[in-house]
Amino acid sequence: MEKGKVAEDITNSLKKLDLNPNFNPKSSYFSPTFQSIRLSRRQKTEPPSLVSLCLGVVGKHLEDIIADLHEISIAFPAHIKMAIAGISRRRKLLNDDVIVSLADSSWEILDLSGSDVTDSGLMKVAEICKFLQAVDISRCSKITAVGVSELFQHCKSLQTLRCGGCPRSDYTARNCLCMLKPKLNDMEGDSWEELDTAEIGHGAGSLRWLVWPKIDKDSLEILATECPRIIVNPKPSPFGFGGIMVPTEALTDIPLDDPIVKDIDPKTWAMCGFAPKPVAASLSSPTELSMAEKFRLAFVERDTRLAPKRAKNARQHQRRAEREWMMMSANAKALALASKASKPLHNRS
Repeated sequence: MEKGKVAEDITNSLKKLDLNPNFNPKSSYFSPTFQSIRLSRRQKTEPPSLVSLCLGVVGKHLEDIIADLHEISIAFPAHIKMAIAGISRRRKLLNDDVIVSLADSSWEILDLSGSDVTDSGLMKVAEICKFLQAVDISRCSKITAVGVSELFQHCKSLQTLRCGGCPRSDYTARNCLCMLKPKLNDMEGDSWEELDTAEIGHGAGSLRWLVWPKIDKDSLEILATECPRIIVNPKPSPFGFGGIMVPTEALTDIPLDDPIVKDIDPKTWAMCGFAPKPVAASLSSPTELSMAEKFRLAFVERDTRLAPKRAKNARQHQRRAEREWMMMSANAKALALASKASKPLHNRS
């Protein structure tokens, strides 16, 4: 009995034994999860900055100042211009005039995805922003290979290009494959991979990352064979690619301009979201006209609108026919001359 009691006392003593007197249960080393949760909650509860609040107000009324944006944005810093461009893109207001008015020579990223920017706007921005390193032209149906060629020509530091996303943009990306292939000024070298970027005579010599989510197999094989320096749709990896870590700009799940507008209230561009059209209510209404009735009413409306024109054409055809008949028939000519001669006689009487 005494041995059992001694063993029990030893067991209890070992349980109470503190082998780490410096252990602090509240230390972040032993509870990083709880510490990160507290930090994240603290960050979420922090009030937005005054600049973010002002940008939110400007963004909500952006369509009212677009006409004068070129004069207003002259005094804005580069990051403010980029934030306004990000808001206008999310509000579906980004076009050639807006992006050219906001373009700054110090920009290193340019997000035009899903906008109405055309080749003309892209060319002008490329001439201004010559130090661009990442550009997103995905879902830009108005940008063709002509604009992309000008982008490569002016922006020699371009490393990341995002494209595709819609049929038109995919077509443009396929047409740009020839620009991505390196063309050497020095053809006597053993391998173009051993040359520096400056020795590559044409094409996107500095391009390293290509984000094209729905790339076709043929284009992927062409890039893998003829453009081994360009990595298509890179995935985040702790080892990187060739010793180079994948930049955030080359990750598809993060918008290119997201870090610029992350502190701005999302309600700024949510007000212009996809709202249901008023016609949607009539589609489900039982009293809606059938498609055949709509066609009939449209035909009647068109016929009524064109009736005066048809009457005018009929009168013109009748007069033309009468003139041709008089030119062809001698009796008609005699009757016409007699009627003209009788008019002065009637006037004298």
